[in-house]
Amino acid sequence: MKAAAAVAVLLASFLVPAGAATLALVGGTLVDGTLREPIGNSVVVVEGERIVRVGRAGEIAIPAGAEVISTEGMTVLPGLWDMHVHLMINGHADYAHWDKTYIGRLRDPIMPASAKQLLHAGVTGARDLGAPLAESIAVREAIRRGEIEGPTLFVSGPFIQKKPYPGTEAFRWGVDSPADARAKVKRLADAGVDVIKLIDQDQMSEAEVAAVIDEAHRHGKPVVAHAHRPEEIRRALKYGADCLEHTGLAAAPRYPDDVIDALRARTANMSAGPLFWTPTIEGLYNFPYVVKHHEHIDDTRWHEGLTADIVADIRGSLAHPERISYFQQTPQRWPTLETKFGQLRKSGALLLVGTDSGIPMKFHSDSTWHELEVWVNRLGVPAIDAIRAATYWPAVAMRADKDYGSVTEGKYADLIAVRGDALRHIALLQRVDLVIKHGRRVK
Repeated sequence: MKAAAAVAVLLASFLVPAGAATLALVGGTLVDGTLREPIGNSVVVVEGERIVRVGRAGEIAIPAGAEVISTEGMTVLPGLWDMHVHLMINGHADYAHWDKTYIGRLRDPIMPASAKQLLHAGVTGARDLGAPLAESIAVREAIRRGEIEGPTLFVSGPFIQKKPYPGTEAFRWGVDSPADARAKVKRLADAGVDVIKLIDQDQMSEAEVAAVIDEAHRHGKPVVAHAHRPEEIRRALKYGADCLEHTGLAAAPRYPDDVIDALRARTANMSAGPLFWTPTIEGLYNFPYVVKHHEHIDDTRWHEGLTADIVADIRGSLAHPERISYFQQTPQRWPTLETKFGQLRKSGALLLVGTDSGIPMKFHSDSTWHELEVWVNRLGVPAIDAIRAATYWPAVAMRADKDYGSVTEGKYADLIAVRGDALRHIALLQRVDLVIKHGRRVK
């Protein structure tokens, strides 16, 4: 039957005009993002922007006139999501220099280049956590209109914190009272952001933290809070943040017991829904390796969309990776990462794949697969769980799972495919062969 189906697909492929509105992906092993077992010799039928049928060859009819895409020998997956990216930065080692030099070039070319690199790496959904408000909204909407390439974006606009760091006022907003906190959040919500980014909440009064989170929820916006220090975590949990970011706690060997107890209490509260956490662990975990092996810096994929002067500036800043001040404490932090990651997994928090992409040496063209590889091959997460943390659960976290996150009928056709068995060899995701977003073949 498989041979007959293959012949039918081959014959159909000669009858289909280029650019047909209906696509049929035929022959690969489908890992659909749900808890269903992978489907061998699969068929996914797409009409317009949406998936209309999913099944096995011989059981699913391929519509007449469909454009048939062979996925034989490939793993077919939902498009990946990266839940912590920074489109406004591209791996440069010196933040102060970058912010001063390029603040006027974020809208064009920097943020569009970052978005394009993500999409071509198989990332069809992303959460951009921190950038000037007008630029964030403009880039998100340009992608929606099809004017530039990029993943479906969920943006926070500026960080909300007690006091912006010098030179960062364009994308970090300070608050000086509960009333001011509410006003700043309302301004962001009225502008159309998708999520509120809260950091340094341990430097705020508790009333200010409560005001930020309550006002965000009044406007239907989830709150993403930094988790670099224990008191940041305590306050985020106390006042109802929806997701925490980073592994944090510097060189401390583990999370304090009271923090873990608070996490367990929160995740045990079913009526509050899931608590999400984005560890962004790979940039730290792999630092001892990348500081000695520089081939990824020489990879030209991260140049895509950037001008020659920007590329040269980034490369120059990375001439001595071992001297980058951003990572100066990483050798002390590295031995603690596995323990902290394990504590989070056991706490009941739902872990999401996010990368902090854009920080020094972290390029949008390859950050997401690196994160998945560390989860699976270094930290013992089953591949299917890691994939769901980069597909299904991010869509749930952004309240977009009606349309995204799995390869099921009725959802947007966001699909990727790689040659080989990605469940056995997760690093195959470093070379995504096929990218389809909203039914349009991107790559």
